[in-house]
Amino acid sequence: MKQRINLLIAFSVAALIVLSAVQCYLVKTTYDYKVAQFHTQIKNEIAQISNNYSDIDSVLVSRKETLYTNLSEKYFQGKKSKTDIKNGILENEYRSALTAEIQRKFERDLPNFKIDFAIVLNKFILYQNTKKADTIFSEKPFIQNKLYGNLASLNHAFLVRNYVGTTNGTFKNQDYKLLTEDSMYVSVIDWEMIILKRMAFVLVLSLLSILTLITLFVIALKALIKQKKVSDVKTDFINNITHELKTPLATLGISTKILEQKNIRDNNESFNSIVNTISRQNNRLQSLIDQVMANSLAENEIELQKEKIETEVFLQTIVNDFKIGYPKIDIQTHFETQKTNLVLDKFYLTTALLNVLENAVKYGSNTITIKTKQIEDQFSISIEDDGIGISKNKQALLFEKFYRVEQGNLHNTKGLGLGLYYVAQIVKAHQGSVNVISDLGKGARFTILLKV
Repeated sequence: MKQRINLLIAFSVAALIVLSAVQCYLVKTTYDYKVAQFHTQIKNEIAQISNNYSDIDSVLVSRKETLYTNLSEKYFQGKKSKTDIKNGILENEYRSALTAEIQRKFERDLPNFKIDFAIVLNKFILYQNTKKADTIFSEKPFIQNKLYGNLASLNHAFLVRNYVGTTNGTFKNQDYKLLTEDSMYVSVIDWEMIILKRMAFVLVLSLLSILTLITLFVIALKALIKQKKVSDVKTDFINNITHELKTPLATLGISTKILEQKNIRDNNESFNSIVNTISRQNNRLQSLIDQVMANSLAENEIELQKEKIETEVFLQTIVNDFKIGYPKIDIQTHFETQKTNLVLDKFYLTTALLNVLENAVKYGSNTITIKTKQIEDQFSISIEDDGIGISKNKQALLFEKFYRVEQGNLHNTKGLGLGLYYVAQIVKAHQGSVNVISDLGKGARFTILLKV
């Protein structure tokens, strides 16, 4: 049973992990799709407001083309190296002005987005007649090659479009062609929040799905643990009741065989002794059956016959009767209250208190102290013993049906595990409470609180 439950739990955990991983993959896929969709939207909207950033300011663009022409001619003349050409392009005097113009256009035509951008130079290639193309400059997009814009890095930016320009010119009666390529990169401020807002429904649905899976897993796990616990309790109870029934049944069987002997029947003293033994064992069997039947009741099924009693006198009577049955136990009373009248069921409450006292004796107590005091509107009955005590991790289970504190061999201490459960049911039926304070090896103190 335990192995099957462990396997089922392991399978459930694996299934939960797989389903969660699939859910996360679907969310990641949706996120990537939303990002791509957002990039496409930005590209399309930028394309609608300008087919070429050159229409931003025709004067500045004209000056840029003049710069390119002058740099090309100086290169042909040998006055500029390739490095000089690159630096001359990147360190142009129109950078700030053209950046501001493009930024204003974005703010005016795309008011819903705050956009940072950069236009970087990728290529600067000269073709002179039939000669081989002279590549002055050709690099992958780097922020260091920025012509215009306010981006400090391309790490979180995306490509919007490439601008390819061609210029035809003549130098010393020789035609040449200039090919340039620029790329525009943009970054939308808080684009992650925009994406998350757009997929809020998917995120909420995924979160609810995962929480539902986890909740169902926890519920199923608790049900499995409870089922195992019920199975263990059932097995424990069967073992206990079998053990408890063996002794009186065996005694009855032996006594019956002894009565078959003629010499026993003829001896009145022996005959009466055997009959008394049979009677006691019969009462023991009946007591076991009654205990099981009585403890099948919940507190709301116990029918109390309440009456007004003087509590201190009532408790002293219980103590006196208990001393007769257990003369070797030192029972002390310290009543801090006097003549406290409570409305209680004497029969049930007597049973509850005797169960606590007998439980103390079963678990090694030699001295039991009973105290009473009034705490605001509650009457406190404290029963403290010097027995073996109860470990902290087992105290929460004490008042559960059929639970018994194990001390090595399960049957070292007789009982069905019903006594303290019955105590709790009786006290609850009186609208009271019961709790325990104990340390292993230091005894235990049970406290019953009843309404005054």
